Amino acid sequence: MAKTVPVGVSARHIHLTAEHVAILFGAGYELTEMKPLSQPGQYAANETVAVIGPKGTFQKVRILGPVRPATQLEISRTDAFSIGVKPPVRESGDIKGSAGVTIQGPAGEVTIEEGVIVAARHIHFHTSDAENWGIVDKQKLRVRVGGERGVIFENVVARVSPNFALDMHIDTDEANAAGVENGQQAEIID
Repeated sequence: MAKTVPVGVSARHIHLTAEHVAILFGAGYELTEMKPLSQPGQYAANETVAVIGPKGTFQKVRILGPVRPATQLEISRTDAFSIGVKPPVRESGDIKGSAGVTIQGPAGEVTIEEGVIVAARHIHFHTSDAENWGIVDKQKLRVRVGGERGVIFENVVARVSPNFALDMHIDTDEANAAGVENGQQAEIID
């Protein structure tokens, strides 16, 4: 039986701490939900910020909620060139020693010394899905995406949690290179 998983294409976005939300939007401000995301409890917020690097600025970078313990900007390699930063490829949350940027909101700005990454391609597995398929947390997988520009993605990180829903995440560079669209099915081959 084929092990197929839906693909979600992840555009540039930012996760903020409660402290940074207060600086950027004002004391006591709370993010508001625009739409839910594939992972339970996660959402795209109505709010956006500007992100400023040494060579350029992105306006209207979408905030994803809820707030997190550390501020983290996830961008593609092409985005990194555009604003002049050199982020490492990392799993979400692994920001130590990564690149920094300045973030501007309507009420203020904050500069982070680290927190900019190119997210490692990964698949979120609910614990039951992972158990059914014999997959363990942090396992590196090979995943085939078909179509006119089909590819096999190497080193796709399995992320297993009872709080996750089955979904593969790749960034816009990867999706564009392979001609992948949101919701397209991919096959785990090993």
